[in-house]
Amino acid sequence: MIKKIILALAILLLFTLIFYWKIVSYGIQQAKGQLAIIFNTEPIEKILSDSLVSDSIKNKIKIIQEARNFAFDALNLEKSSNYTSYYDQKDKVVLWNVSASAPYSLTPKLWSFPFLGSFPYKGFFELEQATAEMETLKKEGLDVRIRPVGGWSTLGWTKDPILSNMLKRGEGNLIELIIHELTHNTLFIKDDIKFNENIASFIGKKGAILFLNEKYGTNSEPYFEYLFSEEDSRIFRNQMLMGAKKLDSLYTAIENEPDSVKALKKQLIIDEIIHSIDTLHFHNQKYYALFNTSRPNNAYFTAYQRYYSAKDSLQNILERKYQNNLSLFIRGMNDFHK
Repeated sequence: MIKKIILALAILLLFTLIFYWKIVSYGIQQAKGQLAIIFNTEPIEKILSDSLVSDSIKNKIKIIQEARNFAFDALNLEKSSNYTSYYDQKDKVVLWNVSASAPYSLTPKLWSFPFLGSFPYKGFFELEQATAEMETLKKEGLDVRIRPVGGWSTLGWTKDPILSNMLKRGEGNLIELIIHELTHNTLFIKDDIKFNENIASFIGKKGAILFLNEKYGTNSEPYFEYLFSEEDSRIFRNQMLMGAKKLDSLYTAIENEPDSVKALKKQLIIDEIIHSIDTLHFHNQKYYALFNTSRPNNAYFTAYQRYYSAKDSLQNILERKYQNNLSLFIRGMNDFHK
């Protein structure tokens, strides 16, 4: 009897593995990539005491530690051991993000994973695997985007290290990234990535301004440098969100049109969005060249909605309910969503 039960369980396990093989295989790849990073990290104390490490790297690491303490003590973000170790990525991309959308709708493709929920993107530690996924999705007729990832949160599954390429960022953008990722440990709702990314982006930006103000003051170079950078980012993302609204309206209006007509009208709207960039004023000239070598598609615009579409409503909540107190806002949002 016991042998029959064991045999039945073995057969059930085999069929489960076969049925979910793509997910199992992807999970193994992710685990290998994450473990390869974990096993090659160094404690930041070792990096800071190494005479061969440049002062510029050490200073950025110290700023990250200050930002962590600020996030925990001043902003009420959940304490963790994240960013207390360092991984030298040798100036290489360590993670690639693949996302996709329907061709005539700003509807992101979702990937579902047991226990974790659904996500509108997949990460790959090998570019070849990311490229293969992208080509598969293109054959399905989807709009696809692939991009390098500068930082991510494992939501407490592992201790997230400082990645060496993070330190190439300006001080304000680095602080924003750290607070953004730490926010995910405090505020994360399963199957609601749009909320998760919107609120992390919102808190990351607000938190960076508060940190720079406290550390340097509002008349300091780091403070103004970040404000100019954020102003450029705000102007650009608002233009992309406006473009997303135009596309969304278009797709509703042409729902019953032939695909050939949809494709032409979609192309015209995206051309209009691209050309509109030249009418805007940016401090950093890089924004005028963003679409010189690549063309935005639905996956690109849905990403902007994923990260920034709720900014106005979040700002309204921060002002009206919490009197612009970001710490109380975080505590209140956390209590509400528990």
